[in-house]
Order: sequence, then C-alpha cells, then structure tokens
Amino acid sequence: MQGEEGTFKVKLAGKSVLVVGAGKSGQAVCEFLSQKQARITLTDTKTEEQMQPLAEQLKAAGIRLALGDYPQVTRDSFDLLVVSPGVPLTVPPVVQAKAMDIPVIGELELAYRFARAPIVAITGTNGKTTTTSLIGQMFRDAGYHTLVAGNIGLPLASEVENYSRQDIIVAEVSSFQLETTQSFAPRVAVVLNVTPDHLDRHGSMAEYIRAKSLIFAHQDQEDWAVLNYDDPVTREMAADCPSQVLFFSRQHILEKGIYVQDGKIMVADQGVTEITPVNTLRIPGAHNLENALAAVAAGYAMGIAATDLARTLESFAGVAHRLEYVATIDGVKYINDSKGTNPDAAIKALDAYNEPIILIAGGKNKGSDFTQFARKIKEKVRVLIVLGLHGYQIEAAARDQGFTNILQAQDYPQAVRLAHQQARPGEVVLLSPACASWDMFNNFEERGELFKQEVLKLKGRA
Repeated sequence: MQGEEGTFKVKLAGKSVLVVGAGKSGQAVCEFLSQKQARITLTDTKTEEQMQPLAEQLKAAGIRLALGDYPQVTRDSFDLLVVSPGVPLTVPPVVQAKAMDIPVIGELELAYRFARAPIVAITGTNGKTTTTSLIGQMFRDAGYHTLVAGNIGLPLASEVENYSRQDIIVAEVSSFQLETTQSFAPRVAVVLNVTPDHLDRHGSMAEYIRAKSLIFAHQDQEDWAVLNYDDPVTREMAADCPSQVLFFSRQHILEKGIYVQDGKIMVADQGVTEITPVNTLRIPGAHNLENALAAVAAGYAMGIAATDLARTLESFAGVAHRLEYVATIDGVKYINDSKGTNPDAAIKALDAYNEPIILIAGGKNKGSDFTQFARKIKEKVRVLIVLGLHGYQIEAAARDQGFTNILQAQDYPQAVRLAHQQARPGEVVLLSPACASWDMFNNFEERGELFKQEVLKLKGRA
C-alpha cells in the first residue's frame, strides 16, 4: 500500500546526488532535487558542446556537469544515484555504486517517495499509452483532480507534489522505469500483456517479465493488481501478487472480474453489473477492447460508478500515434500507428482492419523476431513498404512466408508517396513500423508527425 505522506521521504538536503542521463527524465530529476537543496551532478555521454544551450541553463541553476564521460563513483563522492530509464544498468557509475551499496534508484521511485495522491500505474508491452490516457480521462470525468504522467511524456517528478490524498495520479510505467524501483507500490497496478520486447536491454524474456512484475511486488492486501486473463504470462503473475487480483478478459466469462458477454462489458464481483455495449467504444480493434476492459477494472477498483465508466468509454477517441486516423484521400484511409514499435503491437494494428492494407514498416529492431509478424502480413497486407535500419529483416521474414509484394523506401516522404501510388479506394494505408524509431528519429512521436505531414501534403494535392 502507498505509504502515508513522509513515510518514504528521503532527506536530500546537502546530499550529493549523481543523476545519470540528461534527457527529459534526468532534467526533471535535477529540478526536483534542486528544490530539495541536494548537491547535484548530472552526467551524460554527450559532450557539453552537444548539449548547448541546455548545458548553460543547467550550470546557471547550480548543477555540476560531468559530460562526455562518466565520473568515477566512490563512497566519498555520492550518496545516491538517480538513473534515467534510457540508461542501461550496466553503465560504469551504476555498477560502481552497486558494488559499494550506494543506493541506485530511478525517477519513478524518487517521485513515488514524495507522492501523497493514490497512484494507478499501468504497464504492459502494448497498449500502455491508450489505457493510461483512458483511465486518466475516467477519473477526470468522475470529478477527480488527476495527474497523467510517467512514460507517457510528463516525468512524474515534475508534478507529483502538486497532488494531495484526495486526488489521483495515473502513471504509465515502463520496464526500464520499474527496474530501478525499490518501494514503488501503486494503489492499483495494471499489467496489460507481456510479449517479447526490449530483449536487447533485458537480455531474456525471464528478465523482462521480472521487471514488469515489479509494478506489484511491493503492494499489500489493500491494493489491487489488474491482470489480463487472456495473456498466459500475466495470468500466471497472479500467483506472485501480494495484493487483490482483478482479472479482465475479452475471451472468457469470469466468476470475478471484467469481461464481455453478449456484446456488453460486464463486471462480476458482488453481483454482476453491465457497463456498456462494446459497440459504443470509439477506439478500434480487439486490443483496444482489452485496454477498455483494463481501464474499467482500474476504475472499478478505485470506486468509480458504472455510469461514469460508461460515459468515458463512449466518448474517448484514442491517443495520437496509436491507430490515429489522419485523412481519407481518394477513398483510401491513412492511419498513423507510429507507437507500434514491436511486432506484437503491429500485429494488433493489422488485426484492427478488415480492409486490404498497404503497410509501412521498419526502423530499429529491439531484439524481436519478425516471423509471426510476417505471417500476419501475408494474411492482411496487399503491399508492404519497408524502410529504416532493419526494414530488410521484415522484408526477409515476409519473403520466407511467401509474401513478395514488397517495395523499399529511402525515407518517409518516399514511403508515403509509394503508398499513395499503390493504394486503391476502400483500402487502408497503415504506418505500424514494428520497430523503434531511433535509427531515423528522436522518438516515435517525431516519426508519426512526419508521416502525418506527408499524408496531409497528399491531401493538398488531391
């Protein structure tokens, strides 16, 4: 259970803290620690020249910089390390700190120790952002002062102290963030699904599952774990949950939990309550129905009324870069699913449409196998357009399945033009890369925005 205010608070004034990683999370941590009168050193492999003008701003704020190379960590040099989620735990400062029992935490853990509002945390390989946004909207619609933060874009540390016990924090949390938790225990922990992803970072599926399980590891019987009954990995997690388990299922009728029966979303607990018909949902695809069921479970666990849950489900239109409708041009729908950064997410995107698909895919592979994705391509796609660092791997996997209608693009403007040339009225052009964006972009948002810009240029010419 989340502790009373102050229970976990760290006395940071005068402490020497090394912040590892100068991205959005690291910058938020520096600002947070500055307010606590900590002595801060920020380190990053980028040089000071590469980080201008940010470096000057940080120095002006009294933050010591160690850029271009990591400083040596000794018992005398630092009392605490705060590691950004994008930084592997194998970097020298972390290894050195752990060897000397210097605490190593992440921004999520740091923010949690200062949180007063109950936290609903959402993790999973796919669907996190949609579900987090939907749950946040449920609480707002129900009248709660609600913070939506975490891996969704706003670091939790930036806002956590502005919310009280009467409010709600809804946090998207990644496996990278969970790796560095020690006491993090949300009031409700949601695990949507766990399929192979980030294996280049975690090393094995077992380690990836272990990281995801940390979302509920420190809960107690007053807390809730919301788990996907249809996903074998998350279903088995129930055995290790110290909290109350609430399952959701798209495929099974549950004795206790949230499920679909006769085309309606139902809650079975003390009696059975109908929430809303499935066909009132505005977000497409079976995977989004699962996200909606998970959101209902979280809202129900926190006491939101069934009528309030239904109202939000019937109005929520989804999030940017996740099956985001862009335009219809010459009878062809263009859909931006740039957040589909692994094969399982892209498979779910393909399954969301019954029309023939022109698929744009490729980018940086995060250690995934594309075999299942290639089988789905053969089933659902008419034309495949590949690009990016590992687009050739998707092409090879598709050819292994006997799919040969494949085109190569050098960049996104060319990919969109090729798709426009190939698409026929009644078809869908879908960007769902099944890969990370880091080979060509800073993030998936940047990739999705470029795709949308190029599509809208077509519309201007149509």
